[in-house]
Amino acid sequence: MSANTVSLLLACLAMMLLVAMVGALLLKTRVTEMKRKRVHPQSVATARAMGERLENTAPADNFRNLFELPVMFYALVAVALAVRVVPTWLCVGAWAFVALRYLHSAIHCSYNQVMHRLYAFLAGFTLLVGLWIAFVVSLSGSGAA
Repeated sequence: MSANTVSLLLACLAMMLLVAMVGALLLKTRVTEMKRKRVHPQSVATARAMGERLENTAPADNFRNLFELPVMFYALVAVALAVRVVPTWLCVGAWAFVALRYLHSAIHCSYNQVMHRLYAFLAGFTLLVGLWIAFVVSLSGSGAA
């Protein structure tokens, strides 16, 4: 296995660790608030009920975010591994994307300044779209497509 392949897989692992950390934070904050307010679990069976009864929904919101844009990242990694084309620039871009997702989650789950969060999101989104375009262009130019 090449060093670039390992690097790309480690970037995926780092994303999965972020999902696990935010999931753990979500569980901790939700259970703590529900106990403190004596909220019965069945009374918050839907996202709408949860939003109405609980105050700290940022971890839940961020957890959902981690299954939106990052899905395009996982798809890119899967395609790169499937076609066995893992250039160094893709690894660097993957790690930059992961760093931006960590930043986005840190903002979202802490002080939650919307514009700061938006900038982190837009940077990650733009980077990911650029990575996809560059990857497809590199495939079509290499005869691997």
